[in-house]
Amino acid sequence: MNLEERLSEAALRMKRSIIREMLKLTKNEGIISFSPGMPDPSLLPAKELAEVTQIVLEREGEIALQYSPTEGNDGLKEVLIDLLRHGGVESSQENILIITASQQGLDLTTKIFVNPGDQVICGLPTFLAAIGAFFAYGAECVGVELDDDGMQTDILRARLKQLRKLPKFIYVVPDFQNPAGVTIPLARRQQILELADEYDLLIVEDSPYRGLRYEGENIPAFQSLDTSDRVITIYTFSKILSPGLRLGWIVASPDIISRLVTVKQSTDACTSAFTQCVVAEFCRRNLLAKHIERLKSIYKEKMNVMLQALTDYMPDEVRWTKPEGGLFLWMTLPQGIDTSLMLGDAIGGEGVAYTPGTAFFANGKGQNTMRLNFSYPSVSQIREGIERLARVIKRTLS
Repeated sequence: MNLEERLSEAALRMKRSIIREMLKLTKNEGIISFSPGMPDPSLLPAKELAEVTQIVLEREGEIALQYSPTEGNDGLKEVLIDLLRHGGVESSQENILIITASQQGLDLTTKIFVNPGDQVICGLPTFLAAIGAFFAYGAECVGVELDDDGMQTDILRARLKQLRKLPKFIYVVPDFQNPAGVTIPLARRQQILELADEYDLLIVEDSPYRGLRYEGENIPAFQSLDTSDRVITIYTFSKILSPGLRLGWIVASPDIISRLVTVKQSTDACTSAFTQCVVAEFCRRNLLAKHIERLKSIYKEKMNVMLQALTDYMPDEVRWTKPEGGLFLWMTLPQGIDTSLMLGDAIGGEGVAYTPGTAFFANGKGQNTMRLNFSYPSVSQIREGIERLARVIKRTLS
């Protein structure tokens, strides 16, 4: 049987994620990896979750072990409404859909809006898995270059003027963007919303890192600034609690939520009721707030150690972003350097890994860039790993 001849066009468009493949390197103790976007495993609240799980099974086992409504359990939704309100976003039961982590949110949102050949706006660079979701449904990604303040609105306006037909939506990761680590300031968020109003576009706001701010003031979310029901915001517990729980939620207008519910019913019927009950109880006991404060304290130290190590070891020709939160920063090398080709020397020659930047460019560019993660490695590994990486870069430059 020729399998290739039988695959769908969507399956043929899909590619394996380089990040998922490079997770295997984390099992090699001789390699310091800055590649995965994973939390520090020592910070995962296993003990607290075990205690909460026992309580949930004893008190509401018949609910936790049963099917959930596709929309999600009301108890978790009430917790999320309160959580969102503290972050400046007003919502209701009808505005929320519980999902199996944010990747499902990207998939469902793309599925209900994108036909093959449609265009979506995204950053250059942008989240790799978002590109994968867009490509899987046949979208054409129209890239807009970033600077230290995120998506550049003058370029966005120029791109919109050039397009023959309107894109389906603008995709943004506004807070501590994956991969670049940059944050869109308030004035620019308002400009993006004004352009969306002018061209009557949706905005898909991907918000996995918003709770992980280590410096500076919180900036209002696109969802809280929206007055036209055009913003769809995707949240997840993966970075603020545990990726293994596979739990997230979408906030949007009731009409959009209704469409998302319909398509979710043919995808997985519902998100795990067990996970929803456990996380709801975890939050009710104020354990989430305490856990996030612990993450912020430790990740801030790790971020500052990486920034100082970069200053100490990197050659003058190298530039990097200086995030105020999140899990990543972005490094740019001189033109002509290909970080994909350099990766072999980094892993084999120095025992250090990173994610080549070209994976995050929908247009295939960014060969001289890379993403570095500071949440997963230890403080000592960060400093040693950056020194190793600097040796690789110096050899390549010479």
